[in-house]
Amino acid sequence: MLESIFDFSSVIEGTITLKSFLICTAVSIILGVLTALVFRFRNRCSRGFAVTLALLPAVVEMVIMLVNGNIGAGVAVAGAFSLVRFRSAPGTAGEIVSIFLAMTIGLATGMGYIVPAIVFFIIMAAFMLILNGLNFGKGDESLRTLKVTIPENLDYDGIFDDLFRIYTAGHELEKVKTTNMGTLYELQYMISLKGKEVPKEFIDEIRVRNGNLNITCSKYAVKDSL
Repeated sequence: MLESIFDFSSVIEGTITLKSFLICTAVSIILGVLTALVFRFRNRCSRGFAVTLALLPAVVEMVIMLVNGNIGAGVAVAGAFSLVRFRSAPGTAGEIVSIFLAMTIGLATGMGYIVPAIVFFIIMAAFMLILNGLNFGKGDESLRTLKVTIPENLDYDGIFDDLFRIYTAGHELEKVKTTNMGTLYELQYMISLKGKEVPKEFIDEIRVRNGNLNITCSKYAVKDSL
């Protein structure tokens, strides 16, 4: 059941049948489209990335078919593919995992392992949907990034500590930088709110202190790493 649909001798001799090729390509495209649909569940991605996920298994499958049993061609293709990495923007951890899933499907179908490719996709897709549905690994919604601009004549050390004690459960000054030719300071805090919403009174009291200069409060962004 988990064997390749290719005959080993035919792969070595480079005589894969048209029927086997069409079966592998069809399965690759179908699983690629399903991979893109699974990734789009509770995830935002561009149209180009979705199309890439849909077609990547078929592309990898074709490459594997062409280099099966040919070491020289395999080395040449590996070198060509390595150049693509330097022309692509880094993606999130979720995007990288989806790309690896699509490539794994292409590798399996390219070697004729149709049933293992389908079973592997079903297992991975099920776990991805379950983990996304359970919001597995979701960060604390009370965390916010607060950026406050103050004049250079104000001492930023502890300037808002009394307000933080009233409106937040915790805070940390992460970064200080000068702006506007050194005439202003921009303070960046990581704050933990007592509730899910940013109190208007909190922002208003900061505006009084910083002379109504720019204030930005956004969700705390944790960078994906892999």
